[in-house]
Amino acid sequence: MSQPHAKIAIIGGGPGGYEAALVGAQLGADITVIERDGLGGACVLTDCVPSKTLIATSGMMAALDDAPSLGIRINQAGNGPALLDAPRLYARVRSLARAQSADVASRLSAEGVKVISGTARLTGPHRVVAGDTEIEADAVLIATGAEPRTLPGSEPDGTRILTWRQLYDLDKLPEELIVVGSGVTGAEFACAFQSLGSQVTLVSSRERMLPHEDADAAVVVEDVFRRRGMTVLGRSRARQVVRTADGVAVTLSDGRTVRGSHCLLSVGMTPNTGGLGLADAGVAVDDNGFVQVDKVSRTTAPGVYAAGDCTGVLMLASVAAMQGRIAMWHALGEAVKPLRLAHVAATIFTEPEIATVGVPEQAVAAGEVPDATVVKLPLATNARAKMQGFRDGFVKVIARRSSGTVLGGVVVAPRASELILAISLAVERSLSVDNLAHTFAVYPSLSGSLTEAARKLMQPAEVTF
Repeated sequence: MSQPHAKIAIIGGGPGGYEAALVGAQLGADITVIERDGLGGACVLTDCVPSKTLIATSGMMAALDDAPSLGIRINQAGNGPALLDAPRLYARVRSLARAQSADVASRLSAEGVKVISGTARLTGPHRVVAGDTEIEADAVLIATGAEPRTLPGSEPDGTRILTWRQLYDLDKLPEELIVVGSGVTGAEFACAFQSLGSQVTLVSSRERMLPHEDADAAVVVEDVFRRRGMTVLGRSRARQVVRTADGVAVTLSDGRTVRGSHCLLSVGMTPNTGGLGLADAGVAVDDNGFVQVDKVSRTTAPGVYAAGDCTGVLMLASVAAMQGRIAMWHALGEAVKPLRLAHVAATIFTEPEIATVGVPEQAVAAGEVPDATVVKLPLATNARAKMQGFRDGFVKVIARRSSGTVLGGVVVAPRASELILAISLAVERSLSVDNLAHTFAVYPSLSGSLTEAARKLMQPAEVTF
């Protein structure tokens, strides 16, 4: 039974916060959201929405570079087939972020959610103070997000040494951009700025970029980066970044120095959990400051929940939103399924994109998932890919050898973020490769490679005479 008149306080208006607020309002609760920077949070204002807007433009630039191979001749003065209007691009990025934030505000207002602009803290497990306002709540949700981590002694200045949240305030495109960090965020921005026209150097402390992703996928994307002119420095940990007279100098741990016009620091995140009064409320955090939660978003304090990047649980907007919804359903007495991280689909918005879901091949190779088999089909054999000039990428499907149940998959392709849905649905609903193989795919289409991979995994029926 839900509690329609419960009073809920939500600290943070990002995806974890505003999606929770919408669920709570739908169930008839009295919801108050406290947000200090703007509704939508960092995801909408400085992270996901702006970065993917920038990446959309870079994708268009990359397509223009490939146009001659498709028989298209573009007459354009200057270097390359097209010229970037950087101020206009940055203005568009900021404008779309503001518009999306306004959309979130309108939706919350329409649902009767109260919004307080300011900073909040807990003074007890059921008491939140925001400015001069004190809220007694039946349940509290902490959804305060996280901040970009920086290197000691290499603090961002917003002009030459940057975090990704400062990129959109530049007045021109960086001529020589050094990206420190080759995880998801570093790879995305390195790819985007290379396509936009910057000369990019990617500094990776590991042997290969994207060290926590599917190895085959990482190799494909790194090869594409290098072919397009990017310098990728593997096994090269950055020790310090300093300003020079006309740019930046990055000192590596082996003593080498890399010089450029700008440096983007992409070395992880730190949670926004300081000054929240968590200890007073009995909310435990781990050694890195992330709020400890269980699979229904409960903290160690009764009635206090947490969602999103402040928990350190898969820093994805989709995960934050689901954590927030689960928290509200649980707090208001609704039936709820625990968060299943193995079912989370994720995408790296490089060119080509990498999308994954379910069991990784590394787990199969390590013997952690017995009775599993893997099929990988190169995108180069797909008719639609040939027509559109796509050379790089593949689809990979992982299934139980005995039952054929789909366990996971990887797609490396343009719009892999859209293609992964078929595998994600199969994982979520425990579908078999037979189910996938017998589903019609348009011909020609990139999705046809998914059904083809499934057919390769089908087990022949036993025939008795």
